[in-house]
Amino acid sequence: MFELRHHLIAAKQASRRAATLDANLKHQVLLALADAIDARRASLQAANAEDLAAAERAGLAAPLRDRLALTDKTLTAMVEGLREIAAQPDPVGEIAELRRRPNGLLVGRMRIPLGVVAIIYESRPNVTVDAAALCLKASNAVVLRGGSEAFHSNQALGQLMGAVLESFGLPPALVTVIPTPDRAVVAELLACDDLVDLVIPRGGKELIRFVAGHSRIPVIKHYEGVCHTYLDASADPAIAVPVVVNAKAQRPATCNATETLLIHAAAVETCLLPTVQALVAAGVELRVCERTQQALRERGYASDRIVAAQPTDFGCEFLDNILAVKIVDDYAAAVAHIQTYGSQHTEAIITRDHATAMRFLRDIDSSTVVVNASTRFADGQQLGLGAEIGISTTKLHAFGPMGARELTTQKFVVLGEGQTRT
Repeated sequence: MFELRHHLIAAKQASRRAATLDANLKHQVLLALADAIDARRASLQAANAEDLAAAERAGLAAPLRDRLALTDKTLTAMVEGLREIAAQPDPVGEIAELRRRPNGLLVGRMRIPLGVVAIIYESRPNVTVDAAALCLKASNAVVLRGGSEAFHSNQALGQLMGAVLESFGLPPALVTVIPTPDRAVVAELLACDDLVDLVIPRGGKELIRFVAGHSRIPVIKHYEGVCHTYLDASADPAIAVPVVVNAKAQRPATCNATETLLIHAAAVETCLLPTVQALVAAGVELRVCERTQQALRERGYASDRIVAAQPTDFGCEFLDNILAVKIVDDYAAAVAHIQTYGSQHTEAIITRDHATAMRFLRDIDSSTVVVNASTRFADGQQLGLGAEIGISTTKLHAFGPMGARELTTQKFVVLGEGQTRT
């Protein structure tokens, strides 16, 4: 019979060992894990094939099956991500803000691990390795509860990581992949605030709301990615067209894919038609406002992939080849729309005006704000973190993609020479 607390107690004990690991040993373990994944591609893909076959039988949508697949490209990205994480500076033990008080005391802050981090996630088995690697880099133990659709893939990855840890004389409980798909385990896990220090859910809104509503453990949340790309008055179509197509169509089922395109009225003449044509050619369904419909009719363009937008299309996370399109009067209207419908995930502006770009960076209260590039860059690996544990759209204690540094906290350290308080 599966006993969750037995696994969590082992993870808690392993977290104390993790806190003492030196940077060089963690570096060696991460490189060995990268080599092991690279060498065992065939066995990992065989386990993944079981999950993919089950997903197809269950009628899982194609974009979700895409996220589930351990392709050669995905495995290569995992290996490269591990090596990038290994090469990064170790955040643990860093002392910052050291300053001398009037009484001679030196007061600073030392970066320390969080302890035991639980990740509850869906579909993507690459999260299993990313989460384990980042937690290890930050000297945490990690408990991983993936979705049932990726059960065989996650178990294979967990066994591989456990073997690598044991080869270095480390407890395999540093990385615990829960060995049951039973959903009741999630509720039980969320009640174990005596053994788990932080919970990070990754998945759909229903999962995240369930975790946030039932957890007795602090939760870092990411409800959804309602991302916008805004073509400003001075937008260059040579930049706008490929960026918008990439932001929507490269991987539409990801949280950093653009879901709404906003077009300044002054950019309609130069940007609307080539952008719409490119999106349609990429297989995107466009749900357009009445003003956009009229502008396309005036230009003699029609397609069965263009339909009238409903009010609920703005603010919707489609996670599919669907894009809402709206023409706005000016910059202020674009910002107001984003403030109304955005989810504080990622917003982008395409503009040739430097002052407007800098104003957008200040005005938009999202975890990632992009100028003249795709929203798809809101990703830990793309932003230089090696990988990410998730993207926080809340501000405590991290905001945006979370790497190893965001999996630590700080404690005060006080260095004295015999001072006493008066």
